[in-house]
Amino acid sequence: MGVVYGDIGTSPLYVMKAIIDGNGGLGQISEDFVLGAVSLVFWTLTLLTTVKYVMIALSADNDGEGGIFSLFTLVKKMSPWLVFPAMIGGATLLADGVLTPAVTITTAIEGLRGIPVFYDTFGENQHIIIIITLIIILILFSIQRFGTQKVGTAFGPLMLGWFTFLGAMGLYNFFKDITVIRALNPYYAFELLLSSENKMGIFILGSVFLATTGAEALYSDLGHAGRANIRLSWPYIKVCLTLNYFGQAAWILHVKNDPYYQSISMLNPFFRMMPQSFAIVGVLFATVAAVIASQSLISGSYTLVSEAIKLRLLPRLNIVYPTDQKGQLYIPAVNTLLLIGCMAIVVTFRTSAHMEAAYGLAITVTMLMTTILLFFYLVQRKTPKIISFIIFIFFAGIEVIFFISSATKFLHGGYVAVIIALIILGIMLIWHRGSVIQEKSSKRVSLCEYIDQLDELRHDMTIPKIQTNLVFLTSKIKGHQVAGELMYSILDKRPKRAEVYWFVNVFVTDEPYTQEYYIDTMGTDYIVNVQLRLGFRMNQEVNVYLRQIVNELMEEGIIPRQPQKYTITPGRDVGDFAFVLIHEELTRVTSLNTLDTMVMQMKLAIKKIAFDPARWFGLEYSDVIVEHVPLVLGKQKHVGRLKQVQVSDFDEEDD
Repeated sequence: MGVVYGDIGTSPLYVMKAIIDGNGGLGQISEDFVLGAVSLVFWTLTLLTTVKYVMIALSADNDGEGGIFSLFTLVKKMSPWLVFPAMIGGATLLADGVLTPAVTITTAIEGLRGIPVFYDTFGENQHIIIIITLIIILILFSIQRFGTQKVGTAFGPLMLGWFTFLGAMGLYNFFKDITVIRALNPYYAFELLLSSENKMGIFILGSVFLATTGAEALYSDLGHAGRANIRLSWPYIKVCLTLNYFGQAAWILHVKNDPYYQSISMLNPFFRMMPQSFAIVGVLFATVAAVIASQSLISGSYTLVSEAIKLRLLPRLNIVYPTDQKGQLYIPAVNTLLLIGCMAIVVTFRTSAHMEAAYGLAITVTMLMTTILLFFYLVQRKTPKIISFIIFIFFAGIEVIFFISSATKFLHGGYVAVIIALIILGIMLIWHRGSVIQEKSSKRVSLCEYIDQLDELRHDMTIPKIQTNLVFLTSKIKGHQVAGELMYSILDKRPKRAEVYWFVNVFVTDEPYTQEYYIDTMGTDYIVNVQLRLGFRMNQEVNVYLRQIVNELMEEGIIPRQPQKYTITPGRDVGDFAFVLIHEELTRVTSLNTLDTMVMQMKLAIKKIAFDPARWFGLEYSDVIVEHVPLVLGKQKHVGRLKQVQVSDFDEEDD
């Protein structure tokens, strides 16, 4: 409950408020409007969250892991084009991660206005709300570097208490007008959509959709909680949420004609329906729940970025593992960007009502992309095509309608989510396209052709030995074929003598926790071609893995032992290592077209800013050699040939 339901559990804070505000306030609604609104909320939760995600999507797990990138890895072999819905969905989900903390925490803090002492002191002053919100957001993001293992253990009991509180408050108000149970009939939902009383028309769904924004996060957290736990706990969550929404509806019907409540600006039924004695408890509880929901989205953003990096959809960033808890990680660059984004949104939009206008648009796109990938998953699993098409058309139709209704938010703040998502998507597209260009255009050479030269080089005593083991880390290995720039570095740029030459490729598998390796010595004891196969959730500590491989190869007699004369470890048989990292520079003689040249230039620029390969591969304390080599893609341009001429004297340059 603490990990999975944080986002969806805070939806009651703002959904009914957004619906009422969108229709002109408490004085502009009728009984049928309230029944229709809560019916829409109930059936949205039922169809999208319960049926699509809990019943269908949770079955699409990748070795126990969920989320849009895990789903993509299951179906990517069906079509190369499926990478695009995965990238779009990932980008919009990250954009949602920027908005969620700002919206939920601001809404919770605004509940302080329901406390007489606070209201008498500050009134409608929004500045104090903004200051408190910014302080909480700053503290929340500041503690991420230390890990949340200890406080995380309290999230479960706290959220269990929160949902129980939601249900209890809802049930308390439900008895004020039990006739709201009629809203279980979907007739009221359809009637509201067609009613002239509904001033927003179908666009009211943009506010209704806020009730299910946490459904995608629910699927992403599958690996943290497990399918069985989610499915067993969801009925309780659904009952508590339903009781709260129906309780808010009953309270609204009870007070909608009261001039006092009609005069309150930014009326929030969630806080107002509480007994006065519960107001402080309600605000504190809501704030804690909002922080937990924000924490879940922040942690989810780290995981999402980490998966995208290991699937080669984003540049490599520094990843820190602050605790020994499985799956807990911290990405400083992402944390900083999320903090800046959240604080900017709070300062710019100021009130939760304005933030809600920006909220929801991005996540509708994520859900639609998940539906597309789910369709291919069902087809791949041999589900009858007619059933797969029906499921796809049904949910895609609903989500397209929600997207259209949310699109009206674009000019009212939705552009923020769109801009954030487009920036992330742009980086993903550049990175992916750049990888495709390099894969197609870069030149590979066969190691077999250089066996004799490497053997001669390692015995050439006129050249000083760099290290016992010289390790080249590269993704450009296919069988015996390696990137031409590696051999250029060893033989041409500066001959490098070593006893053993290692060519290491770290291959990220579709499974999350793979730890395997394959080797090929090509019949020698001085060339080792290694493929490290690591799951997309594994930390790439190459130094540690390689030393394990060296010991195993020595024990098997594949390579000779490397006794060290000078060492603090008596009997040490493993020699020293030097890791060579190649930095590529795009040359001007590359014959790529203009667009691909721009893509490669942008990719290399992003790589230079974002990526520290030594840190990524766990080599911060190892001997690392960084070399810059020309990157030639495609055919080289013909630059012409100089012609020698005879002249009596050289021309003098002008001063």
